[in-house]
Amino acid sequence: MPKMKTKSGVKKRFKLTASGKVKAGVAGKRHRLISHSGKYIRQNRGTAVLAEPDAKRVKLWIPYGLD
Repeated sequence: MPKMKTKSGVKKRFKLTASGKVKAGVAGKRHRLISHSGKYIRQNRGTAVLAEPDAKRVKLWIPYGLD
């Protein structure tokens, strides 16, 4: 059997923690930020750990993990 391919978009958008959780950048931080409050912008800085149902879906797209 040939190897399964990793979805190329997942390689760019997600990271795996040492315990196997999935980290991702927070959505809604690219443009049109003037309409958001400063609190929204501060709280969505950096990365966040995905919820377990979302993480399961992402892990299907990375059959061998991310290196």
